[in-house]
Amino acid sequence: MKKLLIALFAFSTLTLSASAQEKRMSKAKHQKHEKHDLSQKLNFSEEQKKQAAVYKANYKTQMQQLSKNDNITVKEYREKKEALHNEQKAKMESLLTAEQKVKMTQMKAEHQAKRQQHDAARMDKMKTKLNLTDAQMAQMKTQHEAMKLKMQAIKQDDKMDKAAKKEKMTALKAQMKEENKKMFTADQLKKMEEMKKDRKGKKAVK
Repeated sequence: MKKLLIALFAFSTLTLSASAQEKRMSKAKHQKHEKHDLSQKLNFSEEQKKQAAVYKANYKTQMQQLSKNDNITVKEYREKKEALHNEQKAKMESLLTAEQKVKMTQMKAEHQAKRQQHDAARMDKMKTKLNLTDAQMAQMKTQHEAMKLKMQAIKQDDKMDKAAKKEKMTALKAQMKEENKKMFTADQLKKMEEMKKDRKGKKAVK
């Protein structure tokens, strides 16, 4: 029985590890596709493509060297990593022509508009499924906007490293949960948790 339990535990650990790795690979593949698609949408010239490839290769080398450096603290590693990322972003943006920068701004605006539409549709769905009152909807929208601004402020704060930002984000989510307890009924909170589990289940299937 003990051997069987060990074998089952090992199998479940391997399964979870494989699932996590698959998600990371899928995310990386999606990001790579997005970057490639972006160069096409902005109509990069051959010279821009070559220079972008040089910047990417240098960035990759610098990141590998940083990862091998055992003489720095975790905080220093995170700070250097963030600095390299910002430097790479600035270099890539410097490649763009004035016309491409305008197009990039338009693409960001379009993406933001789609996201807002998606958020509005999700809130309407929540109102119907949870049977929310107009007052609750107004409270939820106010909370959503306030949280979004706070999250943006955290992301844009250059004085914080990723670990500190993650800690702040976790604290914000905890704060939102406490606010939800005052805003919604026990039955509505239960349905919200069920909806979250359902969304996670659909993502896992994908």
